[in-house]
Amino acid sequence: MAEYSDSSAGPAGGDRVGLADVQKAAATLAGIAHRTPVLTSNRLDERGGCRVYLKAENFQRTGSFKFRGAFNRLSALSAEERRRGVVAFSSGNHGQAVALAGQLLDVPVSVFMAGDGPRVKRMAAAGYGATVRFYGPGSDRHALAAQAAAQQGAVFVHPYEDPLVIAGQGTAALELLEEVSDLDTLVVPIGGGGLISGCAVAAKGINPAIRVVGVEPEAGNDTYQSVAAGRRITIDLPDTIADGLRTTSPGERTFDMLTQLVDEVVLVSEAEIEDAVTTLALTAKTVTEPSGAVGVAAVLAGRVTGRRVGVILSGGNVDPGRLAQIITSGAETGEPGEP
Repeated sequence: MAEYSDSSAGPAGGDRVGLADVQKAAATLAGIAHRTPVLTSNRLDERGGCRVYLKAENFQRTGSFKFRGAFNRLSALSAEERRRGVVAFSSGNHGQAVALAGQLLDVPVSVFMAGDGPRVKRMAAAGYGATVRFYGPGSDRHALAAQAAAQQGAVFVHPYEDPLVIAGQGTAALELLEEVSDLDTLVVPIGGGGLISGCAVAAKGINPAIRVVGVEPEAGNDTYQSVAAGRRITIDLPDTIADGLRTTSPGERTFDMLTQLVDEVVLVSEAEIEDAVTTLALTAKTVTEPSGAVGVAAVLAGRVTGRRVGVILSGGNVDPGRLAQIITSGAETGEPGEP
């Protein structure tokens, strides 16, 4: 696929996001977002058949990469916009991230979240001071949030279509490649596409030869189908354990970016996702939510080729009961031991 062109105009003046925008976001986030660790595991390498480097965004503030994009976006608000506040919608992690960014920047936040989503995510958003409103299955969450923003005179902060959000998310890959410069493959989860778009911009901007692979659940394969069709496809609301990846269609902006920058999209089953969560807990000694583990699932299932493979662990916000259930069911075949 062709390399996505950089843009001197940047997010403020155009619809392109380039490496310079990601680097600018990194400067904005310096000293605010955590520079998350890169983890390795010999046992994981043995199972995957390659050297794996895990960018542990489960250790990021709010427990996911989403804080990067949210803080970068809210930092660009004018004084008047900060006074009026922001509105967002979220399956969980974006809501928490916008809530904390609002708390740090003194911006009122209202967020629409899935009523049947993980309780730990809803509680965290409220704990950071956001006004949390719930939407039910089949609701048009975008319309709900956009309408509320218009009524309140607030700024609508999209979880993945906003250029400043995309640039912020890309700082995860920027940091990874600064620490491990000779990766030949980068593996990234795909929900709406903001993370993989930003990470692909950063990765290809630094190393045009790097292979970027996106991963979706089999049950939530809207991007996979869209890439195959050459146009955005809409699917029914996915029934998948990876709740952060339950999108029905890729974003318009993000689909344009990933079709130019992402080399391949692969799918993983529910069982493979659960195996990855268990393997990460027992061998890498780190807790991830199912959405955050899909990249590792693809590596373990042999769907990713490469010698030195970077994987974005996108988040760790999983309900304790669900985590215990996954690990207990997988412990019989798990391989606890030294990382």
